[in-house]
Amino acid sequence: MQSTAVFGTWVLLGSKGPNVRGALVRFVVVRLSESFADVWHQLAAGLDAEVQILPAADTHGVPPAVSAVLLAAGGAEREALDWLDRHDTCADVPIFVVGADPGRRMTAQVMGHGAADYFALPEDIEILRNAIGAAVARHRQQSLHDPMGNSEDEMNAFTEIVGESPSLKAVLLRAARLLPHAHGNALIVGETGTGKELLARAIHKGGPRRAAPFVPVNCSALPANLIESELFGHEKGAFTDAHAAKPGLFEIADGGTLLLDEISAFPVDLQAKLLRALEDHEIRRVGGTKSRKVDVRVIAAANEDLAGAVQRGTFRQDLYFRLSVVTLVLPPLRERGADVGLIADHLLASLAARHGLPVPSFNGDARRALLEHAWPGNIRELKNALERALLLSLPGELSLTELLPAAAQNHPAAGVIPFPAHLDTIAAAAGRAMLEACEGNVSEAARRLNVSRRRLRRLVQPNGESREPSPATGTR
Repeated sequence: MQSTAVFGTWVLLGSKGPNVRGALVRFVVVRLSESFADVWHQLAAGLDAEVQILPAADTHGVPPAVSAVLLAAGGAEREALDWLDRHDTCADVPIFVVGADPGRRMTAQVMGHGAADYFALPEDIEILRNAIGAAVARHRQQSLHDPMGNSEDEMNAFTEIVGESPSLKAVLLRAARLLPHAHGNALIVGETGTGKELLARAIHKGGPRRAAPFVPVNCSALPANLIESELFGHEKGAFTDAHAAKPGLFEIADGGTLLLDEISAFPVDLQAKLLRALEDHEIRRVGGTKSRKVDVRVIAAANEDLAGAVQRGTFRQDLYFRLSVVTLVLPPLRERGADVGLIADHLLASLAARHGLPVPSFNGDARRALLEHAWPGNIRELKNALERALLLSLPGELSLTELLPAAAQNHPAAGVIPFPAHLDTIAAAAGRAMLEACEGNVSEAARRLNVSRRRLRRLVQPNGESREPSPATGTR
């Protein structure tokens, strides 16, 4: 419904989108100034919510049944302080002050007078959008709470996870118990390619935070000098290239779920800050002086034993205990028996549709080969093998030669590990063979060899040759 603002009356603006089960969610803008008048339309349309515009003279407190109240105070920041002093606030309804003064002093003042946060436009427009979106999502879920809960969404949460093996069903049963608990964090452990992110998405999709963002981040893919800024954000001028303030991934995920994949790679010197964010539900941007509340479910994922990392001193014990309150261990594909065939059927149908090819049928030899292969790369390796065979085989067929070439089968070619040879040569060959078996995944290869990533890289040189000792140094 669209209408024109009429001074002195409640006015509905924005797009009446397809809210979950028809739940009407709205937020209120108290107009202390005429600034930013066009912003509220855009925010409402993007959030499938309705916004009510109310002149300051007509407000007698926080209106009932709203998700948030915004004080539009561009150029009238002092009036916002007076409004906060005159009106009672409700703990369940956040009040955001939106102004034009980017100074930290103004932020401290409005929050000291009872506001949940202060946003200076235009710099903070994305942060404001995330804050309102999180408030709308929380209100929508609260309004939909009933004795049946969200049973339909919970039942459908794991439909994308294919398998019937007892080991997988045990994990999914455990994860299903976690679904309705919005503040239940989890640690998902499994070898690379077992579907840790897929399970994390299912937990988010089936839980009460489904209407808010799901934000995945690979900790090992972020440079150590940038991970703090990426996760917690930074203020303008915090470092040389910080020309504007930027929200971190915790703020972007506010109201939703943050997946910290490969958590074992999280820098030790930042683990204390992560622990505080988990325990206090607060973050502080790089270069910032105030803490910001965040409401985020955190799911961590690891492809190695974090308890071992704690013993080695590379992971804080208190952070490990905080993350592992609920631990979900995904079984590797080689331990799931006939699930290999079920997953292959599912993947083939999807891949054939993507490439516009007929779905080939499996013959006995192909299925037998799938079951006999160890799949060190798990489902990711299986998907890559199926896609290769699908693209290189005749339409409607699946070539066993292309599906599992001799180099990828469990029959290594003679002479892969040279012997007799110098110990360094043997170690380098073993490292290269394991890297090939793990499809180039350094973390997984190092885990299987029980060495560090750095040690594995020293063993295997970029030119593919082993590092032979010089006569002067002898054996290392």
